[in-house]
Amino acid sequence: MKLVRWNPWQEMNAMQHQLNRLFDDALTPSNLFEGSFTKVPAVELAETQEAINLKLELPGIDKKDLDIKVTENAVYISGERKQETTTNENGVTKTEFHYGNFQRVIPLSTRIQNTEVKAEYKDGILNLTLPKTSEEKNKVVKVNLDEQIG
Repeated sequence: MKLVRWNPWQEMNAMQHQLNRLFDDALTPSNLFEGSFTKVPAVELAETQEAINLKLELPGIDKKDLDIKVTENAVYISGERKQETTTNENGVTKTEFHYGNFQRVIPLSTRIQNTEVKAEYKDGILNLTLPKTSEEKNKVVKVNLDEQIG
């Protein structure tokens, strides 16, 4: 019979690894409560001197099923991907599509002029141009190092 030294820390490390995998794999938005949770749309943000450009991926959603609200500090998007009803008498249908309601709040890093927002929706891609307020555009100030302080 061989004696093996028991190391409790090794078991703790293994347990932590398993918990990390559980949270990484199971709690991603597309897998959480499979069947009842709708996948949130992917977002791409690009900031220029004049505006914030926001792009959302919304394939299969009609314009009429989207609700977009913009404040000075955030963009609120909600909508519904409706399931097509088809009759299939002789087989089984398996789908990986996500249907149902979704909502997403996207906080913005700078204040914007929410009355001047431009939107374009084409081929399942929503593009929002969010112009910055004049105070945010002029926020960068050049500091003169030649002057002495104090």
